[in-house]
Amino acid sequence: MMESALREAICRFGRSLFERGLTPGSSGNISVRLDDGGWLVTPTNASLGFLDPEKISRLDRDGRLLSGDKPTKEIPLHGALYDSRSSARAIVHLHSTHAVAVSMLPDIDPRAVLPPLTPYGLMRAGAVALVPYYRPGDPAVADAIRGLAGRYSSVLLANHGPVVAGDTLEAAVFATEELEETAKLHLLLRNLNPRHLTPAQVADLVSHFGLTLPEHGHDH
Repeated sequence: MMESALREAICRFGRSLFERGLTPGSSGNISVRLDDGGWLVTPTNASLGFLDPEKISRLDRDGRLLSGDKPTKEIPLHGALYDSRSSARAIVHLHSTHAVAVSMLPDIDPRAVLPPLTPYGLMRAGAVALVPYYRPGDPAVADAIRGLAGRYSSVLLANHGPVVAGDTLEAAVFATEELEETAKLHLLLRNLNPRHLTPAQVADLVSHFGLTLPEHGHDH
């Protein structure tokens, strides 16, 4: 896709996410990795609902600003996920309510934050890892992301929000939306002893759709 079309797509998807209440105010950010190794990324303090394609930040492969407005302070977060997950071409980070809520629950497994509730939860978002709390923009979050060794496309930042990588911008957005819906289901069903997908059903999805789930991602 041409860079101009990617800029328009970032604005279109950002507006859709914002208008449905998936990331309030000026929260959240989106990036796309370009063929030359550089990125397009949403600017700092910019609402995803009101992005200007001409003002989207253009960075080189070393993270230096080439054009557009000052980029989001979450550059270390995006950079670490791109570095550790070679298939990633786009990343979406939101402050979506239900996913944030799940990140604050006690006794959640950091290797598999959400149980296997639905096939599309696994097919889109996969297993979800939890990263401890860091101040927004803290470069130390990059080390935590790299510590996951690229095994997860979906990560929850504790008390902050989801970060989801995809092989296209559309895939990253759809996976983020599926993660939020799965988090909502998880909260609705807490203490109700819901029927999860069985290990055999998960194995069938993995086999049929060629999913890659991290070791221990959904083994209990």
